[in-house]
Amino acid sequence: MKIYSTLTRTKEELVPLAPKEVRMYVCGVTVYGVSHVGHARSAIVFDVIRRYLAFKGYRVTFVKNFTDVDDKIIKRAQEEGVSPSELSERYIAEFYQDMEAIGVLRADIEPKATDHIPEMIVLIERLLAGGFAYVVDGDVYFEIRQFPGYGRLSGKNLDELLAGARVEVDERKRDPRDFALWKSAKPGEPSWPSPWGDGRPGWHIECSAMSMRYLGESFDIHGGGEDLMFPHHECEIAQSEAATGQPFARYWIHNGFVNLGAEKMSKSLGNILTIRELVKRHDPDALRLWLLGTHYRNPVEFAEERVRETARALERLRGLIIEAERLSVPGIDGRYPNALERGYPEAWLAAIGHGELTRRAHPCVERFTDAMDDDFNTPGALAALFDLSHELYRYREVVGQGGKRADAFANGVRLLARLGRALGLFQRPAEGVAPSPARAAQAEPLVAEREQARNQRDWKRADELREALRKLGATVEDTPTGPRLKWERT
Repeated sequence: MKIYSTLTRTKEELVPLAPKEVRMYVCGVTVYGVSHVGHARSAIVFDVIRRYLAFKGYRVTFVKNFTDVDDKIIKRAQEEGVSPSELSERYIAEFYQDMEAIGVLRADIEPKATDHIPEMIVLIERLLAGGFAYVVDGDVYFEIRQFPGYGRLSGKNLDELLAGARVEVDERKRDPRDFALWKSAKPGEPSWPSPWGDGRPGWHIECSAMSMRYLGESFDIHGGGEDLMFPHHECEIAQSEAATGQPFARYWIHNGFVNLGAEKMSKSLGNILTIRELVKRHDPDALRLWLLGTHYRNPVEFAEERVRETARALERLRGLIIEAERLSVPGIDGRYPNALERGYPEAWLAAIGHGELTRRAHPCVERFTDAMDDDFNTPGALAALFDLSHELYRYREVVGQGGKRADAFANGVRLLARLGRALGLFQRPAEGVAPSPARAAQAEPLVAEREQARNQRDWKRADELREALRKLGATVEDTPTGPRLKWERT
């Protein structure tokens, strides 16, 4: 199994520090607003990585933090006339609602920065003792010149770096690129006691302290959006490795942006599509399927029509599950709990119980695992799933003929559903979308006329009627038991 590590810019064999155990830390949200589709992408990417590692038999310890003290939180709290803790708790609760809506599992450990101030202070003291940091008027800064490896992750040259992002310009610094480990208290801001006076932690020290608290001074995977590569992750590496003298994280994984037009989507730019808006218009599984259709390292351009197209493709997969359920084979769809599952693809293939279908399914399963083993190549894995669905549809058409059995078909569908669940799909039953009475009344004669056209082999007219149904918001699917309409959300 290979993972592309941003640190080395190569695909590397996954060799965990402890056999069959993966310790993974992902930078979570700064809780000062509702989550948007960019957050959804990062959450789904690492949800899938975690699920697939469990599918492969690894024991995964997954930590994802909340940044609940930050300049943006303080500013928003002041604007709303509430305390920073009240604001952050509100948005943590809303984050959980959004993640549940899109089927993202909670991390094993979800630390808050404000609960780990003592660990941050201890880490800063280690850096001061080692000569990597200095104190100025109650503020503590990391001196980047003392860490020669600074810039290795992002590929930035120290001499070319300019103060920016969250690195504040301060003439008291020895170097304008030095970053804050501790900020002295300001009126109206939350603060904690420290050896250097009351204050609060800098952003970067939070994740180093929390990750090392729960995963150790060295662990396997550190992840986040590519916007965190610099300065946040670069600073994490510097302060962590300066303090411990050993590698911080073995593999660094960064997901690409979701773009809206030509711009990255972000709360600070104000060009966001919130998760709660999107799940009102789109099936959450369709949103996940659309995001997984692009490799996690590549950017993705948001387009409503693309999500709608993906929803129609999703219905092809769900149609198999519905058909297997109709054949009275329970336990195939989302009645399974949304949970991590160990994968046994060879056993699942053998359980199909029909040689011909097993032979057809086998290469699809191999392509699925080969794709996921190659840096979590979800587009390749989805292509294999859809190839498997084509084989299952072909088999279903001849069930009852020449020894083709309904139970073998259903077992093949169970295999497809289990592979899909390794990507976080099919975790719950599809929610039915009921049309308005007026739209249902309009659709009924169109369906009947289309069936008549198909019986008369008037394919042109049948396609025209399919398009008319699509404009009403319905996708027609031809099944062995007759046409079935799937209504889109409006």
